Amino acid sequence: MLRSYYNANALEAGLDEVGRGCLAGPVVAAAVILPKEYTHPILNDSKQLSRSQREALRLDIERDALAWAIAEVSPQDIDQINILKASFLAMHRAIDALKIRPEHLLVDGNRFVPYPLIPHTCLIKGDAHFLSIAAASVLAKTYRDDLMEKLGIEFPAYGWAKNVGYPTPMHREAIRQFGPTKHHRMSFRLI
Repeated sequence: MLRSYYNANALEAGLDEVGRGCLAGPVVAAAVILPKEYTHPILNDSKQLSRSQREALRLDIERDALAWAIAEVSPQDIDQINILKASFLAMHRAIDALKIRPEHLLVDGNRFVPYPLIPHTCLIKGDAHFLSIAAASVLAKTYRDDLMEKLGIEFPAYGWAKNVGYPTPMHREAIRQFGPTKHHRMSFRLI
């Protein structure tokens, strides 16, 4: 069972990102502040859930959260600053967009660039241990999947509706045949 908080005395925001390993599309981060004693019967790390579960959870999270926000960093910015810095930037942008200022940040992963005046805790596999991080993972994943599906309508050869920009053999073969698009990360090894 996932925990509802790390620090009982602080208003916490969970943070997670999605899309770091993709060849195309933005990196997307979400920040979520849940009520202190929040529970949900199926909320978990987004990778452990089916697409239909994630979609249903997205609605629950958006309704139940005290505050939530989603932010992205473009492929062009990723190419300029690198994917790790872009991931941190996306998380900072998500924090900036929250309507409530958190007192503590729970960050999925082992590294983070400190956000001004808000302490943070990095948690490896945090999305499998804390509800707020799991909620952030669900919002970031559903947002990015929807975005890549829409981009895939304009560029159907790359299969983004299924691979969401990850380096599948089909995606790499499409790049080989048709070249990269404006949505590809040119600093990544595309082929």
